[in-house]
Amino acid sequence: MILQASEAITTVKEQRFTLPGYYTWEQFEAIESLTADAPVRITYLDGCVEFMTLGEYHEQIKSVLAIFIELYLFEKEMKFIPVGSATRRDKSKDVSFEPDESYYLGEKKEHPDLAIEVTITSGGIDKLEKYKRLKIAEVWFWENNQLVLYRLREHNYEQISRSEFLPDLDIALLGRCVQMSDILAARTEFINGMRQIG
Repeated sequence: MILQASEAITTVKEQRFTLPGYYTWEQFEAIESLTADAPVRITYLDGCVEFMTLGEYHEQIKSVLAIFIELYLFEKEMKFIPVGSATRRDKSKDVSFEPDESYYLGEKKEHPDLAIEVTITSGGIDKLEKYKRLKIAEVWFWENNQLVLYRLREHNYEQISRSEFLPDLDIALLGRCVQMSDILAARTEFINGMRQIG
């Protein structure tokens, strides 16, 4: 007997939804525990709760970005600790969230030095405020098929054109390679471009 699927397999697109109203930290934790097994990410900031589903395109971009950033770090022989989307939270600062990728550069500290967030659909929570609460020095956003970089200066983020942690990294080259359909060709182009600069 041959089993056949009655419906075609589809992938889910990224979606964001902000719960209406204000929630205390304890209410947020209760919501978080109720959705622990659900395939969603939850962000909390100042009483606002946002859910996000992770679509295949989101995960592809996130993964390929990580591959190339780590290729760069290995090529430059920079010490780093990748911690992916580990939850960052601080009850005293009213914040809990998960970056898509994050790295300690050099030694481990209280929070990562670099965080990366892939934004396919816009959401209601201030994208930089949550990182500012934890003083994450550099935050990169993938938006509209390009990277936008920010550096924390005293109390606010400033948009920058080059990473201060990875100054030789060609951001335009990285963005171009992330979008290539052939990952092996993209790897070759990225390595060749990186070595020409270095």
